[in-house]
Amino acid sequence: MKKFLPLLLILISSIFIFSCKDDDDDVQVQVEYPAVYDVNLNFIKDPEFNNLYHYTVEFNRALLNQDIVLVYRKNNPGANSPIWEPLPKTYYFSGGSSMDYIFDFTTADVQLTLDADFDLTIQDGLFKSTYLNGQTFRVVLVPAVFGKNSVDPRTLSYEEVIAKYNIDDSKIGKL
Repeated sequence: MKKFLPLLLILISSIFIFSCKDDDDDVQVQVEYPAVYDVNLNFIKDPEFNNLYHYTVEFNRALLNQDIVLVYRKNNPGANSPIWEPLPKTYYFSGGSSMDYIFDFTTADVQLTLDADFDLTIQDGLFKSTYLNGQTFRVVLVPAVFGKNSVDPRTLSYEEVIAKYNIDDSKIGKL
């Protein structure tokens, strides 16, 4: 019995030692998520290509690596009830030509790109005002934890994203 008691004490104390958790190195980051921002822009022509335009928007604070950025283009400017089309979006024109709005993002910015299979510099003023200048995009920042164990937010419409994540889109920020 004398030999059994010290072994039992060692076993019990080892359970407590290994069950302790050291959280001293965890950093808590408070971010204002989810958030919605409007970007009004005129695309800037790529210096090397006549069919490629870009616009880069920097975030006012860095995102976390796992966060998701969704981008929507306002398709009916000036309307009371806007139509927000999710990017990427392809437009097809007569003659078989096409044009794509795409985006990519980092933790610091989002880059919007307009890429066509035809020369955008020779288009008329109506085309440029419809697709290149005075464009409004809505950028939605969604923390990845919101998407955990649920549907991918990139498959949802703007209205579905707003409803799913309880986003108050009456308070739109500007980037």
